[in-house]
Amino acid sequence: MNDGTRQVRPWQERLETGHRPIQEEWNSLVFNSQTLRAWEPDVIPGLFQTPDYARCIFEGLAELMNTPRDTSDAVRARMQRQAWLHLPGKEMHELISEGTLRARIGPPEVMAAQLDQMLAVLDLDTVHLGVVPFDAALQVPIGNDFTIVDERLVVIEDWYTEHWLADADAVALHRRVWDTHAASAVYGAEARRIITRVRRDLDV
Repeated sequence: MNDGTRQVRPWQERLETGHRPIQEEWNSLVFNSQTLRAWEPDVIPGLFQTPDYARCIFEGLAELMNTPRDTSDAVRARMQRQAWLHLPGKEMHELISEGTLRARIGPPEVMAAQLDQMLAVLDLDTVHLGVVPFDAALQVPIGNDFTIVDERLVVIEDWYTEHWLADADAVALHRRVWDTHAASAVYGAEARRIITRVRRDLDV
């Protein structure tokens, strides 16, 4: 893994001891980075999640994969990672879709708190958040989620495994995908209006 590329190992194998070790691995990656650039069209990014929302994610995945339930430890590790957002000089360039905000990962009360958290995230100096509305014109298909770390590594997650690719062409391609989706996104006050509208629709 010295060059940032790892052998593909299925989640079933990597999760034999639960989710916490993977969260701690991500903590190490994030805290040693300066700039993150991510596209997450289906789930609230881990750096923005509330503990209850994260718990719903981990419980659902543990059930799906039939892996150890270390949910509390995994949630705790994920929450520790959020300290990165408050460190000077860090930059989080995050793109999500409107569908990300509307997907009912947890009960209405959990989703309401999570959307309140998203509104708070908009005020962080380290965060640049774009939302791709449902009616946005897309230049390429939505595709899968990925994170670009310091323009040197791209991490791609799918249902089978997690891929770490340090190949320059792979990083460049995903940066072009990110830039393309960024052109379809809205920011600032318009992003806040979308989040507020979704929050209001919960009627909680």
